[in-house]
Amino acid sequence: MENSMFVSATGLPQHITRRHFIQSAEMLGLGAALGAGLSAPKRSGPEDAKQGSATALDGIPRRTLGQTGVQISALGLGGHHLGDVKNVDEAIQIIHGALDAGITFFDNCWEYYNGETENILGRGLKGWRDKVFLMTKVCTHGRSGELAMRMLEQSLRRLQTDHLDLWQIHGIVYENDPELAYAKGGVLEAFDKAKQQGKTRFVGFTGHKDPAFHLRMLELGYRFDTVQMPLNPFDANYHSFEKQVLPEVNRRGMAALGMKSMSGGGEPVKKGIVQAEELLRYAMSLPVATTICGMDSLKVLEQNLRVARGFKPMTEREMEALRARCAPVAADGRFEPYKVSLRFDNPLTRLPHGFPLDQDQKEVKAMLQKGTGTWETV
Repeated sequence: MENSMFVSATGLPQHITRRHFIQSAEMLGLGAALGAGLSAPKRSGPEDAKQGSATALDGIPRRTLGQTGVQISALGLGGHHLGDVKNVDEAIQIIHGALDAGITFFDNCWEYYNGETENILGRGLKGWRDKVFLMTKVCTHGRSGELAMRMLEQSLRRLQTDHLDLWQIHGIVYENDPELAYAKGGVLEAFDKAKQQGKTRFVGFTGHKDPAFHLRMLELGYRFDTVQMPLNPFDANYHSFEKQVLPEVNRRGMAALGMKSMSGGGEPVKKGIVQAEELLRYAMSLPVATTICGMDSLKVLEQNLRVARGFKPMTEREMEALRARCAPVAADGRFEPYKVSLRFDNPLTRLPHGFPLDQDQKEVKAMLQKGTGTWETV
């Protein structure tokens, strides 16, 4: 059941043959990577960076994850876009290309494409688990801690590991989500249990809708290790996480994780308002531990690596100039649809709240084709 959603959504063959997989694994380090302009294979991990050093041998900066002391790559590979790649082979090539280039932070989520992106990442990281910092998210959305633990076991099986480096609450995007997270018998109790059992090292939460919800999560007092949020120059001008949440996260000694540097879909780049490289450079110049980017091709991976290798932060003057350039079209959130629409709300985020689904959303279509749409598969 866990392996079928990506097939239903794309119509691809259900399994890659062993021969095809081995050939891909052997060849992409040299053939595919060099074809996309990537460096020679290294598959470097966190141990390649000296503790506290700014840059590893591969040229991608390493940063400390809050107060944990752990070093991670300043550029992270987002998990959701792995489900957008046209076939599993190519998705695994992107994972291997990221490994070869020195990316050590890998993001995922229990509910992305009904778990298929976790399956893909688990296959792509096989043999390299101890060389990466692995994160996935739990998707109870107000349901019980018992459900969270079942989701954790499912994520671990899909990712082919016995523990996570980071486990985060996915999608604090509705006004009552903080109270639901803190409810007795809820997800935070699962966090404590998972840490006690050695099934995750660190815990945190994510969200992209309203900075007030993030602040409420912090005010209620649980000691999170990480907080993930959208950060880009458009955000700075509308319900800003950068201005409201980021300083508070850093003040508390937690690690800030940036996402949606391209504004959730690259629309301002497509419309010629900004360039992709300057958006990523802006996001990476903020006081964050890593910037997580969705990459659905080796071309996009290489584009991001051009910014990350030997990274040079923007000056404050450059950042202010970019914010000012974006301001005229940023004030109503038109380039941040994750804040003002349901387009970025995963269907399984909405179901527990009794909210209607977006019938045009790709994951909703796949879910309906499969005939799921409940929690009975957990």
